Amino acid sequence: MKDGECTQFTSDAQRYECMLKVAIEEAKAGRIEGGIPIGAAIFRKSGELLSRGHNRRVQHGDPSIHGETDAFRRAGRQTSYRNLIMVTTLAPCWYCSGLVRQFRFGTLVVGESRTFSGGIDWLREIGVEVIDLDNHECRELIEGYIAGHPEVWNEDIGEV
Repeated sequence: MKDGECTQFTSDAQRYECMLKVAIEEAKAGRIEGGIPIGAAIFRKSGELLSRGHNRRVQHGDPSIHGETDAFRRAGRQTSYRNLIMVTTLAPCWYCSGLVRQFRFGTLVVGESRTFSGGIDWLREIGVEVIDLDNHECRELIEGYIAGHPEVWNEDIGEV
């Protein structure tokens, strides 16, 4: 089994938890780099890891590199995204929710949405299966960052 693979689980719940661990690793990598700790990964339904990425807005000075977009770009061209699973440590903002909708990802796994709910209700309304794991570690990562860098967070979510 390759690193980051989540193919050995028989239940969706176990598979989603495994997938989230990959996104959390990415969020932590972003934090170490001095960026916003939001990570994402894209998996096939089987649990095979396709790509992973993290928010690099601060590191690269590029407002378009959110965790989801980084993972999306690293996945390369796909003929279809309907059977892929986007996993992210935090509910996606409207920009990233638009990406999920535009490319018709069938499933979105969210680490947590208490801190920021983004566009998950909208995605549910249009038929995307949204699984919110309400993960404590994800919440601690982003809440700690927001407390220390409120101005960067507000810039990230367009609240400046």
